[in-house]
Amino acid sequence: MPAKRNNIVPNGHFHKDWQRYVKTWFNQPARKIRRRQNRVAKAARIAPRPLGKLRPVVSCPTYKYNLKQRAGRGFSLEELKAAGLSKKYAQTIGISVDHRRRNKSVESLQLNAQRLKEFKSKLILFPLNAKKPRKGDSTPEELSKAVQLAGEIMPVTPVVKRVRAMEVTDDLKKFKAFQTIRQARAFQRLHGIRAKKAADAEADELSKKK
Repeated sequence: MPAKRNNIVPNGHFHKDWQRYVKTWFNQPARKIRRRQNRVAKAARIAPRPLGKLRPVVSCPTYKYNLKQRAGRGFSLEELKAAGLSKKYAQTIGISVDHRRRNKSVESLQLNAQRLKEFKSKLILFPLNAKKPRKGDSTPEELSKAVQLAGEIMPVTPVVKRVRAMEVTDDLKKFKAFQTIRQARAFQRLHGIRAKKAADAEADELSKKK
């Protein structure tokens, strides 16, 4: 019996070789184990150097997350200069460098420059040739104390500022946050138009007086 009304003509493609187009992920748990084993092997191979590199503190992009800070890709060339390090030398002592990054504020530049200086003060630098230690290399006493750091190098910890408890006054109760924000936005949006109107009105008054 034919189908009724104006519907799609049924033409299901059920004879395709669908198994060729399916991607499975059964090797995920084994890969996790393999990655861990590789990390452990690498840590043992490069000991007593740490496994990771020092990363800068950067602000997250977009209006939603720009209050948060996280670890970035690498230090900018300006930050290295402020800390008294060259790009090539920094890469040899476990500092990540990102030549594309630009500092948009003095605060971020100072923060990361200070981070680099702190890292330099904590750094135990092994000499390339034990018989001929160079300037800047650590002393034998410091070398004897060197242990491999487990985990992230100087992790970025968020600074949480707790709001102090206070008495709820009548002014706070009467305050209308949404209305205040809308009003502030309106003032900002109409600032130019209102300034132009005021200037035109002033010009008209001056012309009338003449």
